[in-house]
Amino acid sequence: MSLLAIILIIVALLLGAGIGIFAGISYRKNVAEKEIGSAEEEARKIVSEAMKTAEAKKKEVVLEGKDEVHRFRTESEKEIADRRKEVQRQERRIQQKEETLDKKLDNMELKDEKLSRKLKDADAKLEEIETLKKSQFEMLEKISGYTAEQAKSYLLSQLEDELAHEKSVKIMEYTEQLKDEADEKARNIISLAIQRLAAEQVAEATISVVPLPNDEMKGRIIGREGRNIRAIETLTGVDLIIDDTPEAITLSSFEPVRREVARIALEKLISDGRIHPARIEEMIEKARREVDATIKHDGERAVLEAGVHNIHPELVRLLGRLRYRTSYGQNVLNHSLEVSYLAGMMASELGMDPTIAKRAGLLHDIGKSIDHEVEGTHVQIGVDLARKYKEHDAVIHAIQAHHGDVEAKTVVACLVQAADALSAARPGARRENVENYIKRLEKLEEVASSFEGVESSYAIQAGREVRIMVKPEVINDERMLPLAREICKKIEEELEYPGQIKVNIIRESRAVNYAK
Repeated sequence: MSLLAIILIIVALLLGAGIGIFAGISYRKNVAEKEIGSAEEEARKIVSEAMKTAEAKKKEVVLEGKDEVHRFRTESEKEIADRRKEVQRQERRIQQKEETLDKKLDNMELKDEKLSRKLKDADAKLEEIETLKKSQFEMLEKISGYTAEQAKSYLLSQLEDELAHEKSVKIMEYTEQLKDEADEKARNIISLAIQRLAAEQVAEATISVVPLPNDEMKGRIIGREGRNIRAIETLTGVDLIIDDTPEAITLSSFEPVRREVARIALEKLISDGRIHPARIEEMIEKARREVDATIKHDGERAVLEAGVHNIHPELVRLLGRLRYRTSYGQNVLNHSLEVSYLAGMMASELGMDPTIAKRAGLLHDIGKSIDHEVEGTHVQIGVDLARKYKEHDAVIHAIQAHHGDVEAKTVVACLVQAADALSAARPGARRENVENYIKRLEKLEEVASSFEGVESSYAIQAGREVRIMVKPEVINDERMLPLAREICKKIEEELEYPGQIKVNIIRESRAVNYAK
């Protein structure tokens, strides 16, 4: 086949395909136009129906809106009418109140007028009363012979006497009542404490006596040219008194521990028989160790007997030294144990923990153990020692307050004060210097006699009671109780004494005549 034929065939095929395509397009166009025409018709129908429906809805909405507007208008008109009625009612109330206020104002004006008239009448009557009062006072002054000031002074003095009587009676009643209650409570507590206490008392002095087997031993103790006695006195710090007393040597020292060391050493030397400076030095050293061991043992015994624990070992040693210390003849260690027992027992009776009270009572005089070596009062020394060894604040305060150097601010301090006074004041506990004793009695009588109205005073019962005779024409029955309180206060301020002093005031009237 030739090329031309092929080309013709291809062209014919292309023409046929184009004609087929054109015919298909024309057909499809006609179909589409028909469908578009029917669709437009359908759309017009839908639009027409929609417009009809919208018109109907519009009318319906308009009608509903008109109904709602009518309803709102009706409600508003009703609300306005109600408010108008309320306003009218309020206006009527305000009008009524105004009318009431007007009436009240009118009444007030009438009352003011009446009050003004009454005040004028009262002023007039007051002037009349003052005039009458003045004339009556003048008449009374003429009748009584007293001026107004004199009469006032007389009435005030009478009133003062009556008040003093009433006050004395009331004070007496309350004092008796409180005294009975306090005495009963105190008796119970103290009696229970004392019943449970049993302590032996050994009076010690500032001297010790060492017995000798014979008087020849005195010469050996003195030694050649007094070398032995000088060695003993130098090493111990104790004075040896060798006099005409048969078979005895007296050791004198205010430091009881040194005196005890000297006594033990001298007894050992006498027993051994070899008395020379080297042997003396050896025996004194042994005696010192023995006394130190005894001091430690006595301190531990005291702590154990008192039931007090966790005390610093140095304080225990100082407690043991109190065994060789006396106060007015009373052994201080035994006194400290007594105070510890009493303070603990009273604390138990009061429902308190007795531990701190017993500890404070045991340590209250600890300063006396070194008061010969350290300057200051035994109270201050004791406080310093307690602080140094970290004692409880309550114990330190009780030590500081047990002699009243500072005010007792705790119950424990008050208990230690009371226990200290009980231990020191009981019969036989202490010896007192005769001269100081007499001075105290004289001072007691002097204080009692210094008050106005006191005729005479006598200190009796070893100064534990002062009996006062008063002048009956100066001191009446009502004045006796206040006078006793004043005397007690002055005694407390000016005197130092153990225990307590009873002030007994006696007032008596006697009528004496003679038949002839």
